[in-house]
Amino acid sequence: MPEPSELQARLGYTFRDESLLRLALTHPSVAHENSAATAGGDEAQRRPIHNQRLEFLGDSVLGVVLTRELYKKFPDADEGVLTKSRAKLVNSQSLSEHGRALGLGAHLILSRGEENTGGRDRASTLADAFESLLGAIFLDGGFEAAHGFILREFSAKFGELGGLPGIENPKGELQELLQSRSTNAPEYQLVSASGADHDRDFECAVLHEGAELARGRGKSKKAAESDAALAALKKLRTEING
Repeated sequence: MPEPSELQARLGYTFRDESLLRLALTHPSVAHENSAATAGGDEAQRRPIHNQRLEFLGDSVLGVVLTRELYKKFPDADEGVLTKSRAKLVNSQSLSEHGRALGLGAHLILSRGEENTGGRDRASTLADAFESLLGAIFLDGGFEAAHGFILREFSAKFGELGGLPGIENPKGELQELLQSRSTNAPEYQLVSASGADHDRDFECAVLHEGAELARGRGKSKKAAESDAALAALKKLRTEING
């Protein structure tokens, strides 16, 4: 197994208590495999030693840090958008990508069975180990150490969210927002279409209860409608948030 110093260099964080790092990397399968060996011992000996408690802690620390950063970074976004953005950052796939990029798999402490079934590269295992690592950094270095590490890890992801995060279906989200106020759904009208058949440009307007909310452009009617919905969402959310 690689030296812990190699991993700590990649983390940009050196543990004062390396036993916390070891615990963060210990898969629950190790406790299950060793349970027979400790059977009959005292309660302290039988207590499972693995990373699930650190995972629980790391999940909470991660949530607090990312929630605060999203709140600061996107002052015009409402609760629903912020919630969806946070979910996008902390889903299992995203966390496993962080774990894989850090090379956590090579450092995991696994049972023989878990090792033989590909546990070092399993997405769920890497995601859990990443959260456990956050919990370990928090206990070892405090909130500021964990905060700094999380921001380093997620800085690129914040950039991917763009100026208005969490909008993957603008037409659906606009309809949801408008129907929270009215039973009427938005309507889309084609304003213009120009250009050669192979290179068309469309302009569409989105209206609600007869009033035009915004216009959008695109290389297809569908794309223009989506652009109009996104523009309307930005406008309405600015009005809502003052």
